[in-house]
Amino acid sequence: MKINIDQPLRENQRSLLRRCGYFEQHNRNTGEASYIRQLRRTPYPRFHIYINHFSAKGMVLNLHLDAKKPVYAGTTAHAGEYDSEIVTQEAERIKLIIR
Repeated sequence: MKINIDQPLRENQRSLLRRCGYFEQHNRNTGEASYIRQLRRTPYPRFHIYINHFSAKGMVLNLHLDAKKPVYAGTTAHAGEYDSEIVTQEAERIKLIIR
């Protein structure tokens, strides 16, 4: 689910997402940063955010729910939810915190 934040931002993306309860992680193969928020004390399920665009004028986030760990070694395929009710609720929660 895409989340558009169209307003001036006074903090960097890491600070904004930490306020929302997310922690930064880096892909071991690509070094790409993303952000996760666990729903329980287990690694999965968890919310997962990629930043598509960030500037002082706003940002675009790509949010999904990772239901479980990828099954096949060497792939990034997972049981992800992109438009479910829980993902929609999380997107609204993020918007409220950032605004």
